[in-house]
Amino acid sequence: MLEEGIFDIHCHIVPGVDDGAADIEETRKLLEMEYKQGVRNIILTPHFRFQMFETPLEKVQRQFRLAEEAAADISKDLHLYLGCEFHANMEMLSMLREKKVSTMAGSRYVLVEFSHNSEASYIRERLSAMLSGGYRPIVAHIERYESTRTDLDFVEELTEMGAYMQINADSIVGKDGFFTKRYCQKLMKNDLVHFVGSDCHDSSKRISRIGEAYSYVIKKMDTDYAKQLFIRNPQKIIDQKI
Repeated sequence: MLEEGIFDIHCHIVPGVDDGAADIEETRKLLEMEYKQGVRNIILTPHFRFQMFETPLEKVQRQFRLAEEAAADISKDLHLYLGCEFHANMEMLSMLREKKVSTMAGSRYVLVEFSHNSEASYIRERLSAMLSGGYRPIVAHIERYESTRTDLDFVEELTEMGAYMQINADSIVGKDGFFTKRYCQKLMKNDLVHFVGSDCHDSSKRISRIGEAYSYVIKKMDTDYAKQLFIRNPQKIIDQKI
């Protein structure tokens, strides 16, 4: 697709640790799908959420190594990094400091998920705590939350605080409905998006459309802006430039 390759910073490809890839065979299919779409760097972000997804980090790391082996079989220029989609809670800082969950590729960036109906005050407080603790929160799929969907000013407030915004590829290309697609367009036109992720979970229903989203952003915005979201900003995570 392009020489430098694009990034996927949000996906569920680590086998057998959450509701994503069930086994290494599914992991391999997803990695092949990503590679064919022009992805060359992937941050794998298995869920951590109390009472739902609490796989110990040691197991996640062990399963991640299996994914790395599968990627090496596909191509030497397919690079994997470990992260986590960390559902917001009141123990976030202590869990990060005690290394019970992964940051994004070992950086200070953390992919943070909220519940659909999380109130603006809770989102603001949790992100503020993360920032005060020295982390750089990336808010996962902000198009899903009532408090951000209905208030662009609130999204702008969060970015001015220092938080980063991520939207899903499916939302960009319209797979999550017209209104979600239009909302994502508004976010991009107001320069309120920093990252795009596939949020893929399997090779049949919740697939990766990251390449399609990249092409769509080029068409609707321009190539430079697409490279900012899909290449340059993600590279800052890997380079740990904050």
